[in-house]
Amino acid sequence: MMTNAEFIEKERARLLNDMEQVNAELKNLRDLMQSEVDIEPDEGDAEVFEREKNAALIAVLERRLKDIETALRLIEKGEYGICTRCGKPIEPERLEIKPDATLCIECQREVERLNRRNRPQRQIEW
Repeated sequence: MMTNAEFIEKERARLLNDMEQVNAELKNLRDLMQSEVDIEPDEGDAEVFEREKNAALIAVLERRLKDIETALRLIEKGEYGICTRCGKPIEPERLEIKPDATLCIECQREVERLNRRNRPQRQIEW
């Protein structure tokens, strides 16, 4: 059986590896976006769609990088694996799946529920 310190060190190594991969993906996407600067709108929607897709991917990866950095800071502070919302331990199974999790599963569900409720509903016009 793994001790808590061993578990945290294993997760720290995983987070650092994930950070390296995300940074590499971000660099590739940003380089790709730089090389596509001269796209003319009349070249076709495929290029514009690809550029928008890459921009969305960059935003997702930047968010992921921020989450990884937050988890690494929590490890440094000795607060890794503790829900930042309720203060209870985050389930080890959750951390195995999502090592950058900062909320326990109950708080995550509550935050998602609140976000859905506060999101403006789209009106369907006929």
